[in-house]
Amino acid sequence: MGASWRPVTDDDLPFLAELYASTRREEVAQTGWPAETQEAFLRQQHEAQHRHYTLHYAAAEWLVIERGGQPVGRLCLLDKPDDLHIVDISLLPHARGQGLGGAILEDILDAARELGKGVAIHVEINNPALSLYRRLGFEVVGDAGIHHLMRAVPPS
Repeated sequence: MGASWRPVTDDDLPFLAELYASTRREEVAQTGWPAETQEAFLRQQHEAQHRHYTLHYAAAEWLVIERGGQPVGRLCLLDKPDDLHIVDISLLPHARGQGLGGAILEDILDAARELGKGVAIHVEINNPALSLYRRLGFEVVGDAGIHHLMRAVPPS
């Protein structure tokens, strides 16, 4: 798919803030708040998420997904005893729906197979990518209100 990934650096924080906003902008627009209030709220939420992830997933591998040398997404992967846990996977709107996310998930499933592990991810119940996860063999193994815990066990 012409994609690569590299470790996140502090220089990537503005990109990561915009990426986060791109995943929530439609939802926040429904508030009817003025545009500048919406953007301030999205920045604040990104900062809170970043602090939370840094604290609770310090051992995770944080990667920027690039295509054609330009950042188009991020992947956070935590290696746990039984699973590779996808903490976060996000793509910019123009990079969605082209098979890139599926290709990345297949790479993760291949890596898990080699390690003898499954792959787990929390997915919002209204996430359009739910059908992709199901198609790749993920099943709901837990429910946390607005999120499903999904897991796939790659065939050996």
